[in-house]
Amino acid sequence: MPSTNTNLQAVIIRSKAVRAVMRAMNFIFLCALFYLMTEAALAGSLEPPAAPDDDASAMYTIEDIYNRLDAGTEGAKRTGGFAEPESGPTAGTGHTLNEVMGKAPSVDDTDGAGADDVLSGKKFWGLTGGAWGPQTGTSAGGGGSDCSAAVAKTGQTESYETGDDGDLEKGVAWPEPRFEDNDNDTVTDNLTGLMWAKNANAAGVKSWASAITYCNDLSLDGYDDWRLPNRFEMESLLDMSRYSPALPLSHPFTGVQSNIYWSATTHANNTVNAWLVNMNNGRVYYGNKNYDYYVWPVRGGQ
Repeated sequence: MPSTNTNLQAVIIRSKAVRAVMRAMNFIFLCALFYLMTEAALAGSLEPPAAPDDDASAMYTIEDIYNRLDAGTEGAKRTGGFAEPESGPTAGTGHTLNEVMGKAPSVDDTDGAGADDVLSGKKFWGLTGGAWGPQTGTSAGGGGSDCSAAVAKTGQTESYETGDDGDLEKGVAWPEPRFEDNDNDTVTDNLTGLMWAKNANAAGVKSWASAITYCNDLSLDGYDDWRLPNRFEMESLLDMSRYSPALPLSHPFTGVQSNIYWSATTHANNTVNAWLVNMNNGRVYYGNKNYDYYVWPVRGGQ
């Protein structure tokens, strides 16, 4: 039969073991608490911006973020405090995080543009690993370090003499596709970035002043900053390998007249005249501002 001293010693040993376990558990708890506090501090404030019924609690939604990445949509926070919806969401609203990620750009160190590829002062989103995010262009001519590349190819590929245009084919290569039909009565030139009215004969013929007024007053697909193009912008449409009309093959425009179009550029030597571009053969000359010629509105540009 165990002695009283033996039983007392066993109790003391068990008591010490319990205290040791308790100290270990307290230490683990304090370490975990310290870790969580540190993580919270690194993550920023975990407090909501305001109570749900407060106007300041408004935030953008995943739908807003998706639309910003997809089409540059401004987005809008809700107005007023949060209110429980009266009905569930309808089909087609909201996007998954996978869909949002699918619209987000990724690093492209091969074809990503650099600051010297973009016109000076123009904002763009850098895709290269060393220059990710909002950037500002530095190029004087839009063609990288070789500013001569800012001049586009004429489209002529057939050579008639060694060293001629068809032989050398100098200039910036046209993108593919050259023109993009926006399915809204407008066409974007992916070479120049200019947006043109899809119908090149919506206005018919007008005098120079009337042509300018028509373009300035035009509202097309929500845009109201249309204008009469200058001489070089009109010439930028030309494909010098073609005629009647002298436009790139498979262009998406409608109503193009193989005839004379106004430019907004006045003839400096005789200001009663303005420069014209003949879409039949690409000829450039000038005519009296009181004559009637075709009108092709444009928007955008520098």
